[in-house]
Amino acid sequence: MSRSIAPGRPVRVGLVGCGNVSGQYLLNLDAPAVLDVVACADAQPARADATARAFGIPRAVAVDQLLADDDIDLVLNLTNPAGHAEVSLAAIAAGKHVYTEKPLAGSLAEADEVLAAAAARGLRVGCAPDTFLGPGLRRCAELIADGAIGVPVSANAFMMTAGPEAFHPAPEFLYQPGAGPLMDGGPYGVSALVALLGPVASVSGASTRGRDTRSVLTGARAGSRFPVDVPTHVAALLRFARGAVATLVTSFDVHGTRTPRLEVHGTTGSLICPAPNAWGGPAFLRSAGAEGFDEVHIDGGEGNRIGMGLLEMGSALQQGRAPRASGDLGRHVLEVLEGIRTSDERGGGAVDIRHGYELVAEGGSRA
Repeated sequence: MSRSIAPGRPVRVGLVGCGNVSGQYLLNLDAPAVLDVVACADAQPARADATARAFGIPRAVAVDQLLADDDIDLVLNLTNPAGHAEVSLAAIAAGKHVYTEKPLAGSLAEADEVLAAAAARGLRVGCAPDTFLGPGLRRCAELIADGAIGVPVSANAFMMTAGPEAFHPAPEFLYQPGAGPLMDGGPYGVSALVALLGPVASVSGASTRGRDTRSVLTGARAGSRFPVDVPTHVAALLRFARGAVATLVTSFDVHGTRTPRLEVHGTTGSLICPAPNAWGGPAFLRSAGAEGFDEVHIDGGEGNRIGMGLLEMGSALQQGRAPRASGDLGRHVLEVLEGIRTSDERGGGAVDIRHGYELVAEGGSRA
């Protein structure tokens, strides 16, 4: 059973998961001709009620009520990572399209189940992150495609912080299996690299864990200690199908760094890109023989644009085409991240990525 959107009608959205990130999404979903958030739900009903009041959402309901509502076209899945696949599968079973926060699922097997279920019902799946759709990384991709740095040879991507406990009032889930810096920050780095360099062919990885326990640092529970059940510093090497190699580092153990967040180097130049989790700029280009870097002009400015992928998916559904921040891209990213983890658990060595992915270009065709 496919679910089409009548011409001229906005996609009606039901939000599941009213936690820390939901407010950021709702602030940016400012295109009423494309999306209309009509209901929200959470395992804690008080959070759904508060979200509905704060953002003018017509109804706060139980999760099962939201999924059963035939008026809802798409479920925005902002639950914790461990719940992504379960909620997405329930939404698909109810005949709804899905856009989920990263990662797509807790495992590749779960991701395949989600995508197969959607395909069987003629439904679309979208997946964060969406920063590669922002003007900064889009402009960098255009420069690389136009030959501004020659043939890409190598890249570096770094997502390194001291950990989410500094700003998140309930960070424990980010230190549990299925999360950690690899699954939390890694999707940004891998999605950006795939957008710039194409699909990944093989990976290897190594990790360590800085501390066995951590403390909540903000909110009413500040000072509470909790266990760390995942590696908190992961280093990886990615080999791309088109020949380039890249280093990816994700960490919750770095208190400060001057490391550029994302660079791509080619046969005739180097490009310093915006951070993998940034939507705007700046970016800088240095050609071979030049004395320094020149700033790249980027239209569109700065700011947090989380939800851009959901807005683009809304337009894609109205036009009957595939979204760019798609479930297929999310699956490729997840296979890369699982490959890094597998390599680490084996003590090193390359892991082949069996399913490639070519980014969907603007308008719905493969890039």
